[in-house]
Amino acid sequence: MYPLITRDPISGHELIVTRLECPESGIQIEGRFNLGWIGRLTREQIDFVELLVKNRGNIQKLAADLNIAYNTARSRLDEIVSVLGGAPENEHRVDRRAVLDRLAAKEISVEEAMSLLRG
Repeated sequence: MYPLITRDPISGHELIVTRLECPESGIQIEGRFNLGWIGRLTREQIDFVELLVKNRGNIQKLAADLNIAYNTARSRLDEIVSVLGGAPENEHRVDRRAVLDRLAAKEISVEEAMSLLRG
């Protein structure tokens, strides 16, 4: 068997599955099936996600296995998160220093600062 491809090599658009087959029983099911979230990823991104799962989400170990820098692995993960419709982790992260600076300048109250720091 060949590895799953998710993109049309000519147009780059997402592929659909039109036939499913069980080799043991010979059953064939035809229709138009999407590949779900996997269909939005490239082969390389699928391989990355597989290795991430095998490493139980440990990005440092994943980076070591791929012989790439930790920041490169984080960037690749952020790309995948973006393709899947999520926001990268740092997009929702509170700038703690900015909150503390605003508190020191008395622009916000202690309660407001605590609320911002809690998210």
